[in-house]
Amino acid sequence: MRFDGRRFVVTGAASGIGRAIAVGAHAEGAAVVAVDRDAGGLDSLGGELGSERFAALELDLGDGAAVDAAGAGLGAVDVLVNNAGISDQFTPTAETTDELWERVLGVNLFAAFRLARAVLPGMVERGGGAIVNTASVAAVSGGAGGAAYTVSKHGLLGLTRAIAAEYGSQGVRVNAVLPGAIRTPMTSSPEALVEGADAAIEATTAGRWAEPEEVAKVTLFLASEEASFVHGSAYLVDGGWTLV
Repeated sequence: MRFDGRRFVVTGAASGIGRAIAVGAHAEGAAVVAVDRDAGGLDSLGGELGSERFAALELDLGDGAAVDAAGAGLGAVDVLVNNAGISDQFTPTAETTDELWERVLGVNLFAAFRLARAVLPGMVERGGGAIVNTASVAAVSGGAGGAAYTVSKHGLLGLTRAIAAEYGSQGVRVNAVLPGAIRTPMTSSPEALVEGADAAIEATTAGRWAEPEEVAKVTLFLASEEASFVHGSAYLVDGGWTLV
């Protein structure tokens, strides 16, 4: 199996894309540390995977001090998947409060930076590792989220490229996945949907929502040795969203 003996840390693992990544990595032999603030979701995931090669870490990724403390205690990490993210419900710039701005950037961008900073020295010392960041089509466009969400995802793509350039020669591969319309609690719940969303999705090349497992497969490819020559990439998994 591709990930025998490998230790994954997956944030936002209690549901959606993160859960699919955790399940997929575990099925291929990885030991998985699932990180989320949703204790019930983590318990459910643990019940599905069993106690072997699984650990849950309940953590609010918007709490910088808590993220730093958790990062310091992670130990050896072979693959870090910075997947956790929150939406700003397409809030326009003039209506974005400081609180919303800081919360969205804290979870979507600063936590990824903090965890990468924590695991990079160990990866370098052990001769390599992989980081995969879940960005969004909002990382390459201006209309796939509100101001805070868009800035957070543009920043995450920039962070991906910066770390890839800095650490690629030391064996650490860093890449990003840019999902489009994925059916997760964050994107497809009634409170998250914006007017006209279904019509816009039907107008894409694929013409449908995607399932979390479709993104997880690309993420696991980037985490694996099959992607050994892939550095600093931004993989669109958007059903043609950015084409139209």
